[in-house]
Amino acid sequence: MKEIYYSNKSCLVFSVLGIFFLGLITVLFSGDNSSFILLFSSPPSLTFSNSTSSSLSRPNPETALYPSFSNKKKQIAVDKLIKELEDESISRRGKEKDEKLEKIEASLSSARALIKQTADSTLNRSRSSPLKDPDYVPHGDIYKNAYLFHRSYLLMESQFKIYVYEEGEPPLFHYGPCTNIYAMEGLFLNFMEVDTRFRTYDPDQAHVFFLPFSVVMILKHLFHPVIRDKAVLGRTIGDYVQTISSKYPYWNRSLGADHFMLSCHDWGPRSTWYVHQLYFTSIRVLCNANTSEFFNPRKDASIPEINIRSGDINKLTGGYSPSNRTVLAFFAGHSHGRLRPALFQHWKEKDQDIRVYEEVPPSISYQEMMKKSKYCLCPSGYEVASPRIVEALYAECVPVLISQNYILPFSDVLNWEAFSIQISVSDIPNLKKILLNVSEEEYIEKYKRVKQVQQHFVVNDPPKRYDVFNMIIHSVWLRRLNLQILY
Repeated sequence: MKEIYYSNKSCLVFSVLGIFFLGLITVLFSGDNSSFILLFSSPPSLTFSNSTSSSLSRPNPETALYPSFSNKKKQIAVDKLIKELEDESISRRGKEKDEKLEKIEASLSSARALIKQTADSTLNRSRSSPLKDPDYVPHGDIYKNAYLFHRSYLLMESQFKIYVYEEGEPPLFHYGPCTNIYAMEGLFLNFMEVDTRFRTYDPDQAHVFFLPFSVVMILKHLFHPVIRDKAVLGRTIGDYVQTISSKYPYWNRSLGADHFMLSCHDWGPRSTWYVHQLYFTSIRVLCNANTSEFFNPRKDASIPEINIRSGDINKLTGGYSPSNRTVLAFFAGHSHGRLRPALFQHWKEKDQDIRVYEEVPPSISYQEMMKKSKYCLCPSGYEVASPRIVEALYAECVPVLISQNYILPFSDVLNWEAFSIQISVSDIPNLKKILLNVSEEEYIEKYKRVKQVQQHFVVNDPPKRYDVFNMIIHSVWLRRLNLQILY
């Protein structure tokens, strides 16, 4: 794997910023309970609930992982999975406790207690963390809670361990793209392979287990463009889960709840449907964080879509000062998806302040326009994620987010309202009025916050603390904190 990594120096870093604002998932295998229960407390919450009510034979549909589907096929799958979980719980009655797992859970319990202590502290009202750090002390309005984030991040660095399954061969496994809008799959896979801080080679020491398959590469090498058999994803991923669940005890002991996958392909969510435990129970780290496609922010993590065009990660950031930003707003891109047609209908090449193009004129540089615009429009395309969000942050251009059903990256920790503007599709005709109504003072503050938050989206080779790779890891860490596996 080192040969692959070093021959692809364009492979960068990935980081998921997570979710300690959500309630605790309780996975219960109890000898004196007749059913397996997976519950969430109501998010968002700064508390860690330890509810393990045994009175339910089925999770509450308002708070559980398993909703009711109008689609009959999906509902049958849900009912079957719940029955499997209940049967698994019954089969584990009276079995000897897993001492290694209990040790892992004890360490996580200590981390939860420290985070809760931080949440209860009077210092928690501060906009800045009082904890010392040689590299960075989180502060300011870009965070929902700078102190809580900092405490959690430092605990992650001191404790969190990830086991990467070694089964599978490149290019379908342990490998992925390192350029284009799907680059994050390859970046994370490659950096995780050579990581020395979080990766452990002892699965008994691991808090989570990474499934290193690449949806992009499976589709590239196995998907027939004429036959278009999407089930190739199911066969490949299903066989892989079957392999690791037969060889190791870790998937079966949690039914996949402490396992995670990552994908930036539009079909990333679809790829997990074929293994229902992976779809409903495991941690899915996705660029396409679309709640209408059952992205579940209680257990799934949203990561940024970053378009690495040339593979060179140097000099991606930087823009002009506010006084030299002469364009009010800018967007260039194809008119596809549900939202962009409305944007083009009202603004395509119709206004010198709102520059909207389907094709950038030859006389205009796309990167230069980003750098000299006050606001960069970031409408969803075919799917909810847009690489323009990170491009805007890199260019120090305040992003204007136009999307539906999208969970923004790292939104458990980051306060997106502090450094972006969010508008609905119905507001598109009033776009210019909305932007002109932002005072110069408010714009300057957002501009400064964009520069501040930029470091959490930057790719470094090798990774640096608080960058995008570490933020992604932090998201997984927080979701593992919200999971408790009890025997």
